[in-house]
Amino acid sequence: MLAEAIAPGNAKSEETHRRDICTAGRWIHARHFAPASDGNISVRLDASHILTTPTGVSKGLMTADDLVITDIEGRPLCGTRPPSSELAMHLLIYRLRQDVRAICHAHPPIATGFAAAGMPLDKPILSEAVFALGCVPLAPYGTPGTMELCDSIEPLLCNYDAILLANHGVVTYGPDLLTAFFRMETVEHLAHVSLVTQLLGKQTELSAADVDKLLAARAKAHGNRRDS
Repeated sequence: MLAEAIAPGNAKSEETHRRDICTAGRWIHARHFAPASDGNISVRLDASHILTTPTGVSKGLMTADDLVITDIEGRPLCGTRPPSSELAMHLLIYRLRQDVRAICHAHPPIATGFAAAGMPLDKPILSEAVFALGCVPLAPYGTPGTMELCDSIEPLLCNYDAILLANHGVVTYGPDLLTAFFRMETVEHLAHVSLVTQLLGKQTELSAADVDKLLAARAKAHGNRRDS
């Protein structure tokens, strides 16, 4: 089921982007990150056009023809289904982060549990997570599909590449769809390890010096944009 691969890079045809979104949708569904028709994925095709998943369709059952093209204001231009109900959140991220070309929003159960508990994933306990994500803050609750949600994440967007949405889920983004998906996977892995350490009653954090080294390496790898 997961034999397909997402092609690297962004110099792709629209057809390839459509296939990639469907592949990412199958991965998200297979990992139980998005039950029923939850979650949404999008790719920035160019400065004026967004390719997004439709509303009300399982991410594991989508076809390339189900996807919708909108303009940067969210007006549908191509497709027979309505675009994702969370499109406003995607458009906000694209407006504020010119480096972002793909976004994943899902409800991975352990990370979403932290979001529902009001707990950010901001403890430096995994070197790989610090390098990949910096840390993962918690945005205040905003009603899904409304500008409340956009308002809640806006202050965090410029400094983070993954955000927990209180009582809701997770949004991750990056320079391509594979990176955005991997960040979602890393958030859930970090949440899982964090939960295990809490159940064991001991959580050993990296030293400040070690964190600084990892963040310096992260900044170098991401064009010197350092996360707080």
